[in-house]
Amino acid sequence: MRQLTALDAQFLNVESATTAAHVAGLAILDPADGSVNRETLAALLLERLHLSPALSLRLVRVPFDLDRPYWATDPGFDIGNHLFEVTLPRPGDDRQLADEVARIHARRLDRSHPLWEMHLIHGLADGLIAVYTKVHHAAIDGVSGAETLATLLDLTPDTCHTSAGRGRRGTAATKATKAAKAGKAGKAPVTAVETTSRGPEDDQEAVGPGLVEMLAGAAVRTATHPVRALRAAVRAAGDLDAIPLAATLPGAKAIAQAARFVTGDRHHRPELPRLSAPRTPFNGPISARRHLSFGSVSLKDVKSIARVHGMSVNDIVMALCTSALRSWLMERDALPEQPLIAAVPVAVRTANAKDLVGNQISAMVAPMPTDIADPQARLRKVGSTMNAAKRRFVTAPAGWLLELCSLLPAPVTSVASPALFRLASAVPPINLIISNVPGPQFPLYLCGGRILSYYPLSVLTDMTGGVNITCFSYDGMLDFGIVACPDRMDDVWGMLGHLRTALDELLDERVGDEFRDGVGIDLVAR
Repeated sequence: MRQLTALDAQFLNVESATTAAHVAGLAILDPADGSVNRETLAALLLERLHLSPALSLRLVRVPFDLDRPYWATDPGFDIGNHLFEVTLPRPGDDRQLADEVARIHARRLDRSHPLWEMHLIHGLADGLIAVYTKVHHAAIDGVSGAETLATLLDLTPDTCHTSAGRGRRGTAATKATKAAKAGKAGKAPVTAVETTSRGPEDDQEAVGPGLVEMLAGAAVRTATHPVRALRAAVRAAGDLDAIPLAATLPGAKAIAQAARFVTGDRHHRPELPRLSAPRTPFNGPISARRHLSFGSVSLKDVKSIARVHGMSVNDIVMALCTSALRSWLMERDALPEQPLIAAVPVAVRTANAKDLVGNQISAMVAPMPTDIADPQARLRKVGSTMNAAKRRFVTAPAGWLLELCSLLPAPVTSVASPALFRLASAVPPINLIISNVPGPQFPLYLCGGRILSYYPLSVLTDMTGGVNITCFSYDGMLDFGIVACPDRMDDVWGMLGHLRTALDELLDERVGDEFRDGVGIDLVAR
């Protein structure tokens, strides 16, 4: 039994008729001998369910939402509530797949069950199949999501366990995970969960908190909330100059310095540039509809550009997104004079917290120099702004995200969040969220089928904008997933095209730089 944190609960509270707060991934597989089917997926999920707590826990609400919910094991777990199957009509191209996944991605998860779904999609061109999986953001962040995925994947294609046969174990999870799974293959029926033996603590988790316990906890937290809210406000004020929109208020830096003095925080914070988000077409109230696009670029090319310019892969991702957004906005004569403002999620999950359900994340906020026309100057500016954001984060990791979520009492937050997010769309604190999740650089397998690509898909809200760009590095490629509200971004595939053009532009500049520097390049090999 564990209560959701204020940040976890906020991902629940923000959901509305137009907002679904789950994160997802779209895997494209070569099914090889056709072993990837609903039966084998169900057997695999039931076999390894105990390795991923987020997949077996359901929400237990406190009466009248007087306090944040709790996680408890679902005693009536049924795989039929989570695993679905669909076949695309011919020809099964990428855009048809994107349209089908967009419809699924727009639907909110059923809170009466553990908060995840998996959809097996047949009918793709060239005999490929797709597996779309979504998990509520209240249960996972980027790192824990990757770890959850790893428990279902294998290092070789002959490790799938089905009723028809058994293979050698070669899971992509850790040795500890292998040990935990030993002897469990094929024992659970398709409609029930029976994994590891349970102890007293596990029994309490399965039952969940009692009514009296929940109400008593709610009463205590309600009584002590003013003190905790004051502390959270003071701690958040210490980062006031790094909080979007708030950083533009007169005296923000002075207030931040005073708050740090009060709390005894003597860490020097590097100054950040102005964090004022301009108006763009993709900022404003969003609808319930979603469009998406997906595609890949060479990770080797991205690393090559990063090496030449002394930058990180994440810096180059930000540069590509900056150029693509600039081009997309210029096509519509909507490019603002000021830089766009992006939030970049950062994992702060420690080794001690690796098995916890929920979020261990913070965020860096940085300008994107979309106002700079020259590609090389724009790239250098991305490097300097990201370096400033990183130095600030390393010096004092931003905790304001959690602190802001802790300011209001749970009953108020649960009711007010959708309205507050809707109001924030009028003066957006940021223009969009861009996320880069590192993944394995070797092939992985699901039920014997090789995963060719894995496209991450994330959340849209009124406050954070009508477009979200997320990428995942896997097996030599950088896989991009772009989610957009069609009312705010009318051509999500065009944005993907601009990303690829931006990479080609930097590659051309890199070739020129190497010749000018006397390094040279084998054009035939390239």
